[in-house]
Amino acid sequence: MSLGLRITRSLQVEVVVLLCVALGVIRSLAQTTDTTVDNGDISCLQSLQDAFKGEGVGFLLTNWTGDGFPCKSNVTYAGLFCSNEHVRDIDLRSMKLEGEISPDISKCSALSNLDLSDNQLTGVIPIQIGQLEQLSKLNLSFNNLYGEIPDFSKALFTNVIDLHNNDLSGSIPTNLGYLLRLTTFDVSYNDLSGPIPPLLANTTTGGVRFNASSFEGNSGLFGYPLQQQMNHGLSVLAIVGIGLGSGMLSLIVSFTAVCIWLRVTEQRGAAEEGKISQLMPES
Repeated sequence: MSLGLRITRSLQVEVVVLLCVALGVIRSLAQTTDTTVDNGDISCLQSLQDAFKGEGVGFLLTNWTGDGFPCKSNVTYAGLFCSNEHVRDIDLRSMKLEGEISPDISKCSALSNLDLSDNQLTGVIPIQIGQLEQLSKLNLSFNNLYGEIPDFSKALFTNVIDLHNNDLSGSIPTNLGYLLRLTTFDVSYNDLSGPIPPLLANTTTGGVRFNASSFEGNSGLFGYPLQQQMNHGLSVLAIVGIGLGSGMLSLIVSFTAVCIWLRVTEQRGAAEEGKISQLMPES
């Protein structure tokens, strides 16, 4: 065998070895990435289990277990939907859940649909929910959540935000109006106050974007499309009452002033008559 042939075969072997090593590294990196993402989903779901209370928690504890949980097995887990080995939907509506929503919900980084409606959840809405960049639908209605509505400026793909029938307070964030894909928005029957952001009330062409039913039941909210609210939350009846009260007060003051003037005039007249009678000679 010639020297040149030996060198060529040696190079071929080295190239094959290098390729095998490279493939091994790539597979290792891919597996590490998948594990990281899966661990994020697991941490997210475990944090929800830990934070929730009530009758429905026992069901979750017994159902959300097993090898490959949550997205690497052929088992379907209650309230979960996976796609490409990531949690995409969490639907736990009407589960009689209590407790709070864990901020670790953001670790379900591929989450698109979150429905926790019709439970007895308390606490604030974690700001981390507004940081879920793939979030499309959010329904937290019919709970006992309080505090302010978080910033959703990073959730640009959001179509639905339903927060009605809670105890939310504060103002409606103006930047919600910049969510161009938002087609359903409901914050009715909370304790919100302040002006309704114009971009939530009107479309760019001047039409109605979300009607009054999306905002009703908040005594402190004012502005279009809540036509019955005027003057920063004062009702028409209140304004009329204030007007009538002011008019009545003005009338009383005016009447009192006239009476005082007549009394003073009468006293002056009597005094002048007394002076005149003293100056006249007695007959």
